[in-house]
Amino acid sequence: MYLEHFSLREFPFRLTPDIEFLYMSSAHARAKAYMDYTVWNRDGFVIITGDIGCGKTILVKKLLTELEEEHDNFLVAKIFQTQLDEVEFLQAMLVEFGLNPFNAKKVELIDMLNTFLIDSFHQMKQLVLVVDDAHNLSMKALEEIRMLTGLETQKEKILHVILAGQPQLNEMLDAPEMEQLLQRVRLRFHLKPLTPDEMAEYIGHRLRVAGASRTDIFTPETMPVLYKYSGGVPRLVNTLCDTALTVAYADNLPTVTLDVVKSVLDELQWQPFERRAGGRRGRPAGKGERGHNEREEDRLLANIGKRLNQMDSLVPSLSLISDRMASIETLLKSIADSLQQRRPEREPPARKIHGKDR
Repeated sequence: MYLEHFSLREFPFRLTPDIEFLYMSSAHARAKAYMDYTVWNRDGFVIITGDIGCGKTILVKKLLTELEEEHDNFLVAKIFQTQLDEVEFLQAMLVEFGLNPFNAKKVELIDMLNTFLIDSFHQMKQLVLVVDDAHNLSMKALEEIRMLTGLETQKEKILHVILAGQPQLNEMLDAPEMEQLLQRVRLRFHLKPLTPDEMAEYIGHRLRVAGASRTDIFTPETMPVLYKYSGGVPRLVNTLCDTALTVAYADNLPTVTLDVVKSVLDELQWQPFERRAGGRRGRPAGKGERGHNEREEDRLLANIGKRLNQMDSLVPSLSLISDRMASIETLLKSIADSLQQRRPEREPPARKIHGKDR
């Protein structure tokens, strides 16, 4: 491919999260600092959200790599498959901690996990739960996490929790039934896309890590266009840049020019990021973020659901009333038939002829 053409050792814009290529923007540095604080200071609970492709997973992997270097001190449960109910979630945690939970019921799972956490804490182990794609967790699974974070000594938490997920996680946490969980969250941060300057630095950083000795592989005029169509989202930047390098190599060009980028956009059939993303620009979709119409629709739907529930609760009573009415109707019909049988037949009146009885 294009490695030899551009004198690179490896592909600089792979989509897989490789911590060797991690670029620390100001937002990424803040998110990583929050995760570090939660773990190293034994301070409970942190939530990291961000739009798809903004770099949450690579930050999680960076943290996990650092914790593996301190293997003797840390016990870490890493959960990346999150479409689980509460029982499956508890089982996944126990498996990560090296236990066999599959024949146990929920009460036994909770007891097993609590016992393990307390015993490990007494052995001076730091216990960390890291959940990526946490927006896929069920509300009941989140409630189990809340219960687990209640384990604490007089001075510190026994289990430290890091949840990373898409903006839907904010909506879940802002729901009224999640108030108790939200009160346990110590730090909460939304990871935004790169700024235009950060995106240019990001591209240069990945090229250098891949072995580039040149700084002009992408011409300066390509940067505004790359940003316009990627929105500064690292995964989209990677897709555009990798395809652009492939096209430049196929055309035997020494640099990626503006014409190359335009050709790539035509082939990928991409629209500007603002249009594709609906103008959201990496904002957290949390409480108060939606428009008035959406909130009004939610209110109406909630009222409809409430009325339907009320109607459902009336079904047994209505059924009983219907049965009783049928019984009364049968009884009345029986009474009417009985009265009809007891009443004597009336003789027909005598006929009169010319005013006289016949």
